[in-house]
Amino acid sequence: MRICYDEASLRVRPVQPGSLIDRFVEDAIEVDVDAICDGARTVIGAVMQHVEEAGVHSGDSTCVIPTMSLGERVEAEICRQTAAIAEALGVRGLINVQFAVRGEEVYVLEANPRASRTVPFVSKATGRDLVDAACRAALGLAVDLPETTGGHVSVKAAVLPFQRFAGADPTLGPEMRSTGEVMGIGPDLPTAFAKAERAAGRPLPAAGTVFLSVCDRDKPAVPMLAALLQSLGFELVATAGTARAISRIGIPVGTVHKVTEGSPNVVDLIQDGAINLIINSPLGRGARTDGYEIREAAIRHQIPCITTLAGASAAVQAIAQARTVAPVALQTLHAAGVGSHAAG
Repeated sequence: MRICYDEASLRVRPVQPGSLIDRFVEDAIEVDVDAICDGARTVIGAVMQHVEEAGVHSGDSTCVIPTMSLGERVEAEICRQTAAIAEALGVRGLINVQFAVRGEEVYVLEANPRASRTVPFVSKATGRDLVDAACRAALGLAVDLPETTGGHVSVKAAVLPFQRFAGADPTLGPEMRSTGEVMGIGPDLPTAFAKAERAAGRPLPAAGTVFLSVCDRDKPAVPMLAALLQSLGFELVATAGTARAISRIGIPVGTVHKVTEGSPNVVDLIQDGAINLIINSPLGRGARTDGYEIREAAIRHQIPCITTLAGASAAVQAIAQARTVAPVALQTLHAAGVGSHAAG
């Protein structure tokens, strides 16, 4: 599976009979819904918003409960469509539906009338036993779930195996690569996100030097990200094109060579321990190939490397605003019904 941005990238590998070609929805938010249906009535377990844009496999993406930016009208429409699909299919038990949202337009990506990998996450995040309720629905009993406990934010992050495989490219895409997942709970999104990244083996740095190299599509958004990093005390270095975009608003940034431009280059800096965080967003097959050496060096030297601008924005917000909270058992958190603490 691949995302092709032009005819040349489509022709790299001959299209075989039976191949499926879909139109890709660019700049869309991906949403997961876990629900339970008893054949006549549907109860929504949770609506999860992905941090990364649609196009990253749901098993590799970071997702958040409650949603961050959908709005009440869009979320209500997603719940309505989920119930309509589940009841039309006559589902008795769990169903997972994946959506893409662009603006206020909602696209159904797929509906799976079964348990999904997110069911344990939803159950722990909301304090509702989805499995028990689904079993009752499968036995012909009516769906019954308690009201969800609120006041906290839950983040699911993927555990990625790139450090165990020499030469691996950590770019996220439509093919699932994760080998597990972790969960962070906090009083706010930055705190929960920072906890989840730390649990996944990707602790975010509090200081040092950030290397940035983003595709043309992301260049309009990178200056504000750079400004926040600079306000947090980070030194910035970037490849020439990204550096120009950043320096236009007066943010100091050093320029460093690409690997193909000679030495010293960014890989040399990574090997010398001079880089603490990498933000590298590729676009299309060519760009992904050009940045491979950077991302591979990041894996070898265990430098956090973020390959989507949405993920980078969430990480920077986490660095800026994450709080230290005392660990509390999930049972205590849900019994209290408040989110002033975080589950360890």
